[in-house]
Amino acid sequence: MNAEPVIEIVDINKSFGDNHVLRDFTMNLYKGENLVVLGKSGSGKSVLIKCIIGLLTPDSGSIKVFGEDISEYDRRELDRMRVKVGFLFQSNALYDSMTVRENLEFPLRRHHIKGKQDAEEVEVMVMEALGNVGLEHTVDMMPAELSGGMRKRIALARTLILRPEIILYDEPTTGLDPITGREISELIVEVQKKYNASSIIISHDINCISITSNRVVMLIDGRCYAEGTYQELSGSEDPKVREFFK
Repeated sequence: MNAEPVIEIVDINKSFGDNHVLRDFTMNLYKGENLVVLGKSGSGKSVLIKCIIGLLTPDSGSIKVFGEDISEYDRRELDRMRVKVGFLFQSNALYDSMTVRENLEFPLRRHHIKGKQDAEEVEVMVMEALGNVGLEHTVDMMPAELSGGMRKRIALARTLILRPEIILYDEPTTGLDPITGREISELIVEVQKKYNASSIIISHDINCISITSNRVVMLIDGRCYAEGTYQELSGSEDPKVREFFK
C-alpha cells in the first residue's frame, strides 16, 4: 500500500525473563484497513497489542502511532493517544455495577469529555453508539441481564463512543457460539465501512479472520513470519502456515 501507516512497528523485542515473546517483530497498519494478527495461544498476540497502547514497553525497537514514537510519551500523552485508539477487551471489561448507559458514559468521564457536553449531547452520543450495534433498547439494563453476544456489542459501543481512529480488537469472538461470532465479525466490517476505521484484530478464529481481514500477519516464533490476504495464506504450501487453515 502507498498510504502512510497509522501504526508503524519496527523490530520490537519483548522478553519476560528467558521467555522471548517478540523477536524483531515488524508490521504496519494502514488507514482504513482491517489487519488480523494470527497466531497460536501464547504466541505473543496480546503482548503485542499491549505494547501498541503503552501498557507494556518493548525492550527494543520502535512503535509509532500517527507518526509519533510512543516510547517517548509520558502518561498524559499516552492518555491523549488512547482517546484516538479504541481497545475492545477480550473479556469485554464492562462494569457489572453500572447500567449500560453508565458504562458508555464512563470513557467520556475518564477522558474529561462529559463535562464539556450537556446532558442532551451525552444522551445523543450514548444512543448513537448503541444504535451502531443495534442495542438501543438495552440502555437501562445491567450487564448481567445481557447475553454474551450482547455484552460484546455493548463493549464495542463503549469503544466507539469516543470515535477512535484506530480500533484494537483482542480475540473479539472468543467464547461466542458460531452464529454470534459471525454477527460480531460482520459488525466489525460495518464499523470499518461506516467510520473508515483502521483496525488490528487479534484472533485465531478462522471464520472471523475470513470475514474481517483485508490483510493477515502471522505471528510465529515471535516474528512476522508471513503476511498476505486470507486467500493467499490459506493457499500457502508452507507447513507452518498451512496448519492454521486445516
